Amino acid sequence: MVTGHDPQTGEVRPPPPGSRAQGGRLAWSVPLALGMVGGILLHLGLSWGALALLAGTLLSVLDARPLLASLVLLGAVLGFGSAHLQAREPDRMAPWVGALVTLRGHWDGQFLTLDDPAARVALAPKPKQGPGELVVSGRLIRPEGRRTPGGFDQAAWLRSQGGLLVPTPKTVLVRAEVKRHVPEQGLRGWFRRGLSAGLPSRPAALMTAVELGERGDIGRESFDEGFSVRDAFARAGLAHLMALSGQNVALLTGTLIWLLGALGARPVWKYGLPAALLPVYLLLLVGATPSITRAVLMGGAALLALMVGRGRLDPLGVVALAAVACLLLFPLWLLDIGFQLSFLAVLGLLLSGRLAERLPARWPRALRLALSATVLAELATLPVIAHTFGELPLVGLPANLLAAPLMAALVPLGFVAGLLGPAGGLVNWAVAPLASALLWVAQTFGSAPVLTWGNLGAGGFVAYALAAAAGAGWLLGRVRGQAALTAALACAALTWLPGQLRPPRELVFLDVGQGDATLLRVPGLTMLIDGGGSVGSDYDVGRGTVLPALRALGVRKLDVVVATHADTDHVEGLSSVLRGLPVGELWVGHLKKPGEDPVLDAVLSAAHERKVPVRELRRGDRVTAGPVSVTALWPAGHVWSTEDNDNSVALRVEDGEFRAALLGDLPDPAEALVGAGDLTLLKAAHHGSRFSTGEALLRQTTPSDVLISVGRNTYGHPTRAVLDRIAAAGAKVWRTDELGTVRWPLP
Repeated sequence: MVTGHDPQTGEVRPPPPGSRAQGGRLAWSVPLALGMVGGILLHLGLSWGALALLAGTLLSVLDARPLLASLVLLGAVLGFGSAHLQAREPDRMAPWVGALVTLRGHWDGQFLTLDDPAARVALAPKPKQGPGELVVSGRLIRPEGRRTPGGFDQAAWLRSQGGLLVPTPKTVLVRAEVKRHVPEQGLRGWFRRGLSAGLPSRPAALMTAVELGERGDIGRESFDEGFSVRDAFARAGLAHLMALSGQNVALLTGTLIWLLGALGARPVWKYGLPAALLPVYLLLLVGATPSITRAVLMGGAALLALMVGRGRLDPLGVVALAAVACLLLFPLWLLDIGFQLSFLAVLGLLLSGRLAERLPARWPRALRLALSATVLAELATLPVIAHTFGELPLVGLPANLLAAPLMAALVPLGFVAGLLGPAGGLVNWAVAPLASALLWVAQTFGSAPVLTWGNLGAGGFVAYALAAAAGAGWLLGRVRGQAALTAALACAALTWLPGQLRPPRELVFLDVGQGDATLLRVPGLTMLIDGGGSVGSDYDVGRGTVLPALRALGVRKLDVVVATHADTDHVEGLSSVLRGLPVGELWVGHLKKPGEDPVLDAVLSAAHERKVPVRELRRGDRVTAGPVSVTALWPAGHVWSTEDNDNSVALRVEDGEFRAALLGDLPDPAEALVGAGDLTLLKAAHHGSRFSTGEALLRQTTPSDVLISVGRNTYGHPTRAVLDRIAAAGAKVWRTDELGTVRWPLP
């Protein structure tokens, strides 16, 4: 894993010909790491684990050292055992699940850590107060899994946040109400005060994210245009700047090494002191997260090698060794998006020197290295970002090139300000303009368009891996450029072709909680009926749930968006949808006068901003796409009453012998007057309210299936009376609160 190094001259010498290092080029930690990955995945019941074990074995054989394959087996045992031990950890909060409780513990911005019992609990919504001692009350519940395409799998994420030395959070305190808060003291409290001393709120929130990885404050900051600072960083391809990683470790240790070198320190101090301080930085200041833990382990190994004069370590071997250490203690970090992006980015960076050599030699070397590192890090993380977030930044390269020098100054300056505590203002006069410049970069590039992407299937990941292998082979000089390009294009074509040969034909009933959002997509027509909403909450369902789901499903534009009526739980989310995707037309059942309904006004304002035509829908209006037709059944051509529900848009979807009716919130008797006809599928009106889905409607429509869009609520939806009426009609009930998102294929 090392090469020769002359401690006097600093020259790195390759091993002599015929030496063992030349004969066996694969570091022993690589098959061990692949074995651990395979063992963890197999424990989780994922067949990908077998591929990881096979890859480790093949690499050992190809390296002409088959005995290394024994390390694959050892790694599999360690990974499986570590995951098994974590899974057996008892849930100490289980006796209180479902109860109203008051908890006292330390809030770190992510979890509430309790002393008795020794457990960690997630809070929803997250308190606006910063880290410190909290007394908080609410109801303790089990976390939910992924309920919409592209949605957040809270249960899986919580499972990944524990380890052999840290309790795994297994419960969530909902409607968390803070009763008492004492700001954090000690080193972290001192450091945090220094970061914000003398700074306006937005730069202060940015520096807290950059130096401590705490993004709670920056998540509440918005630019004047209305979009959040956090979203701007993501859309600009700069989200990694707010996640502690190797960049922080490299800049801080590099600055310290430069200062010690200027003072004439010997190598044992020049490299040993930064190596000794890294664990202090990790454990006492920033905390163990996947990306920073990986960076500290790799940085510490490199510094120790330099300290003892062993030269440059094998980069791939160090990456694998860091993965082994992380996964041994935190096995389910393997499923954490931060862990995946951190290691993928580093693997991409390992080839940046090779790519820089292929760029024009007349370009400055620093520019060639910066371009190579940015491009390869983005390419290496591309499939995970596309799959997880449903969109890819298009301006990441120029944004990162502008942000890099700003970060090179901000990270060490901010660290000094933090060390000064309340006196951090002595340094923050220089931090303020740099932070403002970085925010300007994010704001400017964050307003650029992004490329939307759908969820990747197993075939997509395999195709990308093959294309990446071909590209890496070209950079290493083992594959001709033409062959690598052909392989990449072939893989892209193979992933693009199935969607063109078999385009989706389905109704998708999105789980948006107590609300409605239905997607119809067939060749030639993509229609969203309602976009959910959150009554009495500042959570943006459109931005946080509906848009990610649409992107995960591969929806890049909407031909029609329908606002059935002005209720918050149906149309509030449409404002973000209209701003987030191209929309051909907005249909509204009852246009009110401006000022009569603020929620509908917001939707119409968003349509006006994006120049989306607005159409007031009436019975008989129709749109067709091949054999599929969508017909308006209601409103009848006049305002039925002053109640929004009475004027709700009702639609019938027909595709051959398949017929479905979507009735919004229409009550009885209006629902029985729409003339829905014989139905295959009925979407029950008003979430199963006792005032809808009456016997007359069920007799007229005789549906075989009834879909109820409903979430956790205090209204008693769906009522027992409605469920009994549906059962008496002989129809099967499908509920989004029980099943999550329901995808209904069309013939």
